[in-house]
Amino acid sequence: MTARVLDGEIINSRLDDSRAYDGVRTRRILAFLIDYLIVGLLMIPFAIVIFFLGILTLGLGWALFGVLFPVVALLYIWMTLGGPDQATTGMRMMGIRLDRLDGRPIDGLLAVVHSVLFWAGNVVLTPLVLLVTLFSDRKRTLHDLLLGTVVSRSDS
Repeated sequence: MTARVLDGEIINSRLDDSRAYDGVRTRRILAFLIDYLIVGLLMIPFAIVIFFLGILTLGLGWALFGVLFPVVALLYIWMTLGGPDQATTGMRMMGIRLDRLDGRPIDGLLAVVHSVLFWAGNVVLTPLVLLVTLFSDRKRTLHDLLLGTVVSRSDS
């Protein structure tokens, strides 16, 4: 990590403080549930548009229902997690945020890759994804380790 010297004192980054990770695992699970409730609600207007598009195209537009959830979820992740707060709405409600270990901000592409790796990990390891957090530093999941990211409390 990067440390700064200010008036003769060594100042570590916020991510070096162990208090930044207290309760992160539970907050992360609750944030996930809130976010996917929001994604479910966001799907309603898009589903209505696809329904009418399907009528106009004599049923061809209804094929878009197959990609509705992934597209809405990835747009939501791109706009929120890849935004200036570096947190989805659920993460902000739970007081956590995603940070890069190198100190650079999270962009939309990294946010989407983070989400895709999360889902790919769930497909392969289903309930075991959270076991990594029990043994890793800073309660990081497998996709956090791969991308050099960490979820920390935003209020610390």
